Amino acid sequence: MKTGLCPQGVGMSDEVIGMDDMAAVFDVTDSLGIHRESVRVELSKEDPGSLERLDNGIVEITLPVTEPVEAFCARLRTDLEAMGYEFSDAVMGDQEDE
Repeated sequence: MKTGLCPQGVGMSDEVIGMDDMAAVFDVTDSLGIHRESVRVELSKEDPGSLERLDNGIVEITLPVTEPVEAFCARLRTDLEAMGYEFSDAVMGDQEDE
């Protein structure tokens, strides 16, 4: 049953992020040394997707509804690098706090 609230071909479950979406985002942010506690990902998707670094250092990400997560994450990496983040060998989200 279509309600007319979702873009054609997009189901309600497609508008909410899933574990695979989070894993894809964390693959990017972890590789750039961004601690997972510094990443906020909106639970609902919204086109065209967005990225913002807040004054408190939090990176706020909204995934798009209609763009595949892989394509968005390629753009996310480029945009984060343009903000000054660089590749890191350390996986920040997996390290214990000292």
